[in-house]
Amino acid sequence: MTNNNAKGTLVSNFVPFHDETGAEITRLEDIPRDLTIREGVRHAGTEATPHSHAWGQLLYASSGIMQAMAQGSIWVIPPQRAVWIPPHVVHSIKVVHTVTMRNMYVAPHALQGLPDHCQVMSVSPLLRELIAEAVTYPALFDVEGAQGRLVRVLLDQLKAAPSSSLHLPVPETGPIQHIAEHLKTDPADDSTLEDWADRLGTTTRTLARNFKKQTDMTFGQWRQQARLLEALSRLAANQPVAHIAQDLGYSSQSAFSAMFKKALGVTPGQFFK
Repeated sequence: MTNNNAKGTLVSNFVPFHDETGAEITRLEDIPRDLTIREGVRHAGTEATPHSHAWGQLLYASSGIMQAMAQGSIWVIPPQRAVWIPPHVVHSIKVVHTVTMRNMYVAPHALQGLPDHCQVMSVSPLLRELIAEAVTYPALFDVEGAQGRLVRVLLDQLKAAPSSSLHLPVPETGPIQHIAEHLKTDPADDSTLEDWADRLGTTTRTLARNFKKQTDMTFGQWRQQARLLEALSRLAANQPVAHIAQDLGYSSQSAFSAMFKKALGVTPGQFFK
């Protein structure tokens, strides 16, 4: 497991121990089980620089909010959501608001039925409680007993978890990279593609084509998704919905709430409940 961290540690340092035969286990990947879970509190501003794991990882926080950068996208992780990261996918992490993390690592031999790409997953009440129970188990939990049976149910629930559209593709080249960087710092900017074409000395057709090519979204879809993810971070910080709507460029709180509910199925006030 490669883990080069900068501001704080997102994955607890692995403490070697001995298995039932007396053999020393020095790496997480050497644990002879289908999965293992690590728990800890990480404070706002904590970061992990790009790294990868040999096992699949479910990056989950029971409270707080994180961002992961992987496969050319920003993935936002609020409570009751988690990001699935397949083995060997390079990713970085930033804690936006202090989180209680429960990282689940799944062994390669237990990956069948899990996605081969990153995605945000919804964590059902049942899956949440299964994780909360499994995190109390020792690394070498009893495979044949009740602990092993619960872990098998946990994996089944994880494989059945629905995905959520809480990621933002990040343009990597050309004028649209400049537009994306600007909108991440000023999401309320309502400039049209025509406005941007005039500023950047190009055509609206070129910008529209590049947005679709690099992000698989139209410019309007990308800007709305950027605003939605920014709204989640602000809601997690308990900012008033009216202030968020204004800061993100919506004409009214009701217009913002309508967009939010259409995208996520609940109103801003209901989301974190």
